[in-house]
Amino acid sequence: MADGSDTTLTPEHAPTGLVDGLKSFADGHRGARAVIEYVGRRGARIVLVGADGEWGDEFAPSTDVARMACEKAGVTIENGWERELIELMRPSNDLWRSMARRTLTR
Repeated sequence: MADGSDTTLTPEHAPTGLVDGLKSFADGHRGARAVIEYVGRRGARIVLVGADGEWGDEFAPSTDVARMACEKAGVTIENGWERELIELMRPSNDLWRSMARRTLTR
């Protein structure tokens, strides 16, 4: 690589709304753990799993911003989908119904 061609940017701050959303989820579910998934140009998906088994997600502009937001919100970041984390998740009835509709329409 030529000098000066490194285009890696380090985020200076995480969006306040993202951090607030993560904190709100964690507070409402007795704590939370997160898995960060890269979704291409769109950025990163932060999948949150609450201590009570409920889950949700937020989007960040990049994986670096997602990690920074989780750290500021006090949410533990998992390295991936470990068995214990998956077993903790309890999908809602609405989610089961929406997944069934998607399967039936294919």
